[in-house]
Amino acid sequence: MAQNQPKLSLPIRLLPEKDDAGLPPPKVIRGCRLHNCFDYSRCPLTSGFPVYVYDSDQFAFGSYLDPLVKQAFQATARANVYVTENADIACLYVILVGEIQEPVVLRPAELEKQLYSLPHWRTDGHNHVIINLSRKSDTQNLLYNVSTGRAMVAQSTFYASQYRPGFDLVVSPLVHAMSEPNFMEIPPQVPVKRKYLFTFQGEKIESLRSSLQEARSFEEEMEGDPPADYDDRIIATLKAVQDSKLDQVLVEFTCKNQPKLSLPTEWALCGEREDRLELLKLSTFALIITPGDPHLVISSGCATRLFEALEVGAVPVVLGEQVQLPYQDMLQWNEAALVVPKPRVTEVHFLLRSLSDSDLLAMRRQGRFLWETYFSTADSIFNTVLAMIRTRIQIPAAPIREEAAAEIPHRSGKAAGTDPNMADNGDLDLGPVETEPPYASPKYLRNFTLTVTDFYRSWNSAPGPFHLFPHTPFDPVLPSEAKFLGSGTGFRPIGGGAGGSGKEFQAALGGNVPREQFTVVMLTYEREEVLMNSLERLNGLPYLNKVVVVWNSPKLPSEDLLWPDIGVPIMVIEK
Repeated sequence: MAQNQPKLSLPIRLLPEKDDAGLPPPKVIRGCRLHNCFDYSRCPLTSGFPVYVYDSDQFAFGSYLDPLVKQAFQATARANVYVTENADIACLYVILVGEIQEPVVLRPAELEKQLYSLPHWRTDGHNHVIINLSRKSDTQNLLYNVSTGRAMVAQSTFYASQYRPGFDLVVSPLVHAMSEPNFMEIPPQVPVKRKYLFTFQGEKIESLRSSLQEARSFEEEMEGDPPADYDDRIIATLKAVQDSKLDQVLVEFTCKNQPKLSLPTEWALCGEREDRLELLKLSTFALIITPGDPHLVISSGCATRLFEALEVGAVPVVLGEQVQLPYQDMLQWNEAALVVPKPRVTEVHFLLRSLSDSDLLAMRRQGRFLWETYFSTADSIFNTVLAMIRTRIQIPAAPIREEAAAEIPHRSGKAAGTDPNMADNGDLDLGPVETEPPYASPKYLRNFTLTVTDFYRSWNSAPGPFHLFPHTPFDPVLPSEAKFLGSGTGFRPIGGGAGGSGKEFQAALGGNVPREQFTVVMLTYEREEVLMNSLERLNGLPYLNKVVVVWNSPKLPSEDLLWPDIGVPIMVIEK
């Protein structure tokens, strides 16, 4: 029979040359994609994805960085498994350029000159990623009018002329810079319906000629056909829903206090973060109205609204399908948020009322997973940026670090089945006992297929894409007929392939997985007699590989306790 899985020897780790010849000059830098602006030769599949992080303090702009952003970034970079101090072998080079402390304003030409002077820029910045994190400013678009060459840009604000799909990255704002979120203040998932069906607070910046010092000129803003502005229709529709009192909603289009600074045509945030979170905790849905300027594909203000809604479990409703949500290449946002075109604003109320409680709860749970995994801390943001690039270039994640369990020594000597209090199983036959000795589970057989074919599942379900696991419950199994047509190694079909009735099935060891065995995990707390009886019942159980007992008590087992001999190892570990 053909082998189901080829046996491969450990591959040689390929590393790039110290000096590469570079890539042919691109015709249009803004047309950069991975195939024409990324040097794959520096990132072989077996390279391990080494990443070199520049020390921003060695460059002039480093003195202008927000201290908390810089400190958080440096701390997470030091702890990252991919970061190397050897720049010569690096696949990727990372430089932090923002957030800049206000009121400092870096001129584009000055920043561009400093970027091109980076030691490993190599004339065009290929294999570099420039990170501009937003912590408190909703107005900085630091890299606008800066020629970034072939370097990727990761930030929270992009105009269409800046953003290169599949190349640049939209990242979440860095709200929790040097502190962990307070999970005790996050409301529970239920009740599903909250006080308000939906809420929105914001103030519209009326004119494209904002008082903010924005790099774009008014003529450039209005280049081409003028966009259809639906904001007036949105205001009228949402006010009508509020006045109808069919559902309790709260919409405010004028801030009670001074609105936060914002980009032109964007809805400014109102109030302090704590006040906004308190309202969102009472909201089933949180409306997010995208900027009126269609050239602004994402802004830090919109990303902040999204972050806060996910944090407290208000399902985001984004009005404006042109928006580029964070990490949109990998995350299936339709599972956690509703993205509705602005012309459908008159149908939003009907749409929100039509969602069932089960659908709402599923979206809220998924939103919580996305927020915790990709948004919540500096570690999660930096890890996500690296994971996005690593997944795009199809390099597997680093293997999960093994944690040694503290095993509790114990004595075995009591023959299973000798306890007179054990119940008689009668004629119950659980099948033949496995004749082969216990064997270890197969490990790391799908390293590259997980990265290439299964990345949507790994990005959109726990535990996420940051680690490579030896084996997962989601590994596909062969169909029943495969064991007879070329993939029979290790299988033991029922009745030798002839099938049969219940008797033949009971007497066979078969299935869709070769050499099936399993481990029983038991949690116990100071119930020694009950535990011993439970273990004895496992004696002679087919397919059993071993038993792991998690001792969930500060008091260790009695020294004179005899553990049953059930034919397979029993491991007792401390929790």
